[in-house]
Order: sequence, then structure tokens, then C-alpha cells
Amino acid sequence: MYAIIESCGRQYKVAEGDVVFFEKLDTEEGKKVTFDKVILVSNDGKVQIGNPYVKGVKVEGKVAAHGKGRKIVVFKYKAKKNYRRKQGHRQPYTKVEITSIKTAAKKAEKEEVAEKVEA
Repeated sequence: MYAIIESCGRQYKVAEGDVVFFEKLDTEEGKKVTFDKVILVSNDGKVQIGNPYVKGVKVEGKVAAHGKGRKIVVFKYKAKKNYRRKQGHRQPYTKVEITSIKTAAKKAEKEEVAEKVEA
């Protein structure tokens, strides 16, 4: 089972147990994160496509760490004008471990199992 979610202006393909690097999220390490902008869900060949998002589907994850990416060098240069500027940049990121993909069908199955256990 996998899902395509939209977060931070990008689309990510995620599955349970994946570790994904997002743009910096305002969440502390160890806290849960819920992504409700799910564009597509595939479960054993059954594909649900949203318009624009799939209703009743959420992807949950746990923030593993915050950090900075590799350094890149931004070099501006204009020929014959003695104009040179050198600047470095490190993009901040949030490392998220995907814990579960919750669909409406899974929720219904859990309720049926709970009813059978009670009976």
C-alpha cells in the first residue's frame, strides 16, 4: 500500500515504514504529524484518485529529526564588470518516518473486528 501526498508545495510517494525528508516543518522531534492532502491511494491494485484530494484518508508520521542539507555554493558573476559574489546555502529539512496510512476501508474493518470481539 502506498499513497501520494502533497506537502510543502511538493508531492511525495510514501508507504508505511518509509523515511521522507520534507521542507522544515514546525513540529518538535518525536511528535506525530498528520498529512490529510492525499492525492492518490493504492491498496493491492485498487487505486483511489482524489479530486483534488481523496476523502477520509490520512497519512500519519513521526518526526525523527531536524537538520540541514548539504551546502551549495551560489556564485553570481558578470563578465567584464568585476562583479563576483559568493554565497553558501544549507536548506533546512525535517526527517519524517511514515507510521500508517489510514483509509475509510481500514476504519470500517477495525469497527467490524471490534464488534465481533464484543459479541
